[in-house]
Amino acid sequence: MTVSDAEQGSGPGTKGAGSAAMGADADDGYRPSARRLERERYRRARTRRAFLIAAVSTLVTAAVLYVLVVGSPGWDRTRETFFDAHYARTSFPDIMRGLWLNLRLLVVCGAVVLVAGLLVALLRTLRGPVFFPLRALATAYVDFFRGLPLIICILVCVFGIPALRLRGVTTDPVLLGGLALCLTYTAYVAEVFRAGIETVHPSQRAAARSLGLSNSQAMRYVVLPQAVRGVVPPLLNDLVSLQKDTGLVSIGGAVDAVYAAQITASEKFNYTPYVVAGLIFVVITIPMTRFTDWVAARMNRRQAQGGAV
Repeated sequence: MTVSDAEQGSGPGTKGAGSAAMGADADDGYRPSARRLERERYRRARTRRAFLIAAVSTLVTAAVLYVLVVGSPGWDRTRETFFDAHYARTSFPDIMRGLWLNLRLLVVCGAVVLVAGLLVALLRTLRGPVFFPLRALATAYVDFFRGLPLIICILVCVFGIPALRLRGVTTDPVLLGGLALCLTYTAYVAEVFRAGIETVHPSQRAAARSLGLSNSQAMRYVVLPQAVRGVVPPLLNDLVSLQKDTGLVSIGGAVDAVYAAQITASEKFNYTPYVVAGLIFVVITIPMTRFTDWVAARMNRRQAQGGAV
């Protein structure tokens, strides 16, 4: 009786263990077919061939450019004027100190632009005739500052506002230059947000309203989350452009990386500091650009797979 009970009690467990063992044996005994092995070898060979072709073509292109540039008649003079290692080393500390101003402008102006751009976009999407004046003002603002060149906007803010001699209004070129950046980029970002809001299907808003949400609640909890996710790549592109344009505040006399390079270049009559400042901006911009590309590719893959953005 005891043996029978033991056999009955251990039967299912033994059967499960036997099934697991059979599965393990089956997995261990799996061998890919000859056709699959051939496909994998072909893919590896094609990858190696593509990598080799890309490497060779890159080296050939670099060699041709090097020969054309170095072999040009004015290369010696150009190298002394734009690529002098001595002036690069001496100007680098001052340029890095000025770069700190550019980074602060990027952080502060970027935050202001995102918030203000979203508010302007919401004003442009207000419904009803009672909100027509707000929509008209928001539209006029966007049209004006998108059409006005940024450098003119900076000149007007930096030199025009102090000329008014208004009581309590700052004359700091950094603040006034940042104001010009915010005014211009808010117009661009507002259009990006508005495009994202308009891409959300009206049925989303109607469904939210049918559930008892007000217009503001439907916009906040239903429309905006979908709209913002859809416009992340263009928003990042605008921030990349803002990072580069922070150098224009030097027009008003603010000592940023560009102006620091200009001071050294004016003293030494050598333009190498400009090249150093430009390369620093490129080094900062490339990671932001690659991050933007990664976000866009990730969103495209999710949309192609039918998943949530």
